[in-house]
Amino acid sequence: MEVEYVILVTKDDKPLGTMEKMEAHEKAVLHRAFSVFIFNSEGKLMLQQRALHKYHSPGLWTNTVCSHPHAGEETLAAAHRRMMEEMGFDCDIEEAFSFVYKADVGQGLKEHEYDHVFMGTSDEKPIPNPDEVADWKYADLDYVAKDVKEHPEEYTEWFKIALNQVIRHFKNGKAF
Repeated sequence: MEVEYVILVTKDDKPLGTMEKMEAHEKAVLHRAFSVFIFNSEGKLMLQQRALHKYHSPGLWTNTVCSHPHAGEETLAAAHRRMMEEMGFDCDIEEAFSFVYKADVGQGLKEHEYDHVFMGTSDEKPIPNPDEVADWKYADLDYVAKDVKEHPEEYTEWFKIALNQVIRHFKNGKAF
């Protein structure tokens, strides 16, 4: 299995170097990440359920795609790469906002990420990679927000944080 590295960053997203991904998650070191939220033409969010064998947050529901850019890779390019690798499709996306969070994700691991959030629209049916994705569905944002409140244990930590900002983004009438 190939060793993966993440880009360590400052609280202002300035690169500091790289660290092996598992070590960064064990030590809770701040690193760059991204989350992609794809909506269909009806305004429903495409959610994915993480594969059941993922090393953290297995089986939890989350946004369409999430991952880390490689060293020297632009974050937008990494988001497009991972859309193809995880969900088997690609579409136009734009960065909507970013945030920093730190969360315990179990198994002695912590996510401490500077997360770039991208949004886009597509009606293309995904072809999920079973190594990454157990299931997927479209869901109305109001339903998702209610379900996250009622069943927070079924969703990833970063998704719960980003979802509130995504909803605010829409309520403020911002386009992506």
